[in-house]
Amino acid sequence: MSTQNPTEKRYRNWIIILSVVIPVAVAVLFTIKLKDFGLDVEPLTFLPPIYAGINGLTALVLILAVRAIKNGNRATHERLMKTAIGLSVLFLLMYVAYHMTSDSTSFGGEGFIRYVYFFILITHIALSIIIIPLVLFTYVRALAERFDKHKKLARITYPIWLYVAITGVIVYLMISPYYVH
Repeated sequence: MSTQNPTEKRYRNWIIILSVVIPVAVAVLFTIKLKDFGLDVEPLTFLPPIYAGINGLTALVLILAVRAIKNGNRATHERLMKTAIGLSVLFLLMYVAYHMTSDSTSFGGEGFIRYVYFFILITHIALSIIIIPLVLFTYVRALAERFDKHKKLARITYPIWLYVAITGVIVYLMISPYYVH
């Protein structure tokens, strides 16, 4: 017997598809440079601080959204969560645009800080992939008005999403001295 309601069923396959397609597309687009196709596009070197700022704003919005729902303000919570999703999409578009126009930057730190950087980077990347289906399933459970299941999944989704948003800022701050303009 299925425990999904019609709304959850309607979105389930789309969530699975997006959860696979988005990370694969980002990985592929990360390797493609527009100049390789003869497009004379200036590197979008101004984007990293903007998308790092968007990550920071996403973290703040997530914290405010949790605070809103704990205070019983469901409408504010809903608006803030939609904003967090929108910010995440905006981040992703800018991130891909930057990497399609600019060469990757190598971290130049040495010693212990190098291990710290790569630990943060690797966990950030891995969790940014895992967070996609978590956010989407959590959101759909709210749409389906399955608030018991929504709340249960949100308790897992929220700290992971918050970690991804905060570590996005940390990764930027750690690598920013090595950007070449």
